[in-house]
Amino acid sequence: MNRMKRDGARENLVKRIHDWAARLEVRVRSVTIRKMRRKWASCSTAGRLTLDESLLSKSRDLQDYVIIHELLHLSVPNHGKLWKSLMRAYLGDYEALEARLRRRAGDG
Repeated sequence: MNRMKRDGARENLVKRIHDWAARLEVRVRSVTIRKMRRKWASCSTAGRLTLDESLLSKSRDLQDYVIIHELLHLSVPNHGKLWKSLMRAYLGDYEALEARLRRRAGDG
């Protein structure tokens, strides 16, 4: 991905993160996109999101899975029943998206 295209993809992803944050009524203080070795993303309780740069080349639905997964942790800190229920409410069959993301870990 050339620099101009990557910069546009970054801007689009950050905008979508803020759009989802507003919809989920959580506050995002900062967004960092960088190479991560073991995860697609992480978030701190202070509202700092870090996403793996390989997400820039993933499909929108897989990006949304990662965005929503992390943003929900700002209000639900675990993967319990409430978190799963909210994932289903916003994404439907989120488990299928998770499986696709795992299968495509080498893509990008």
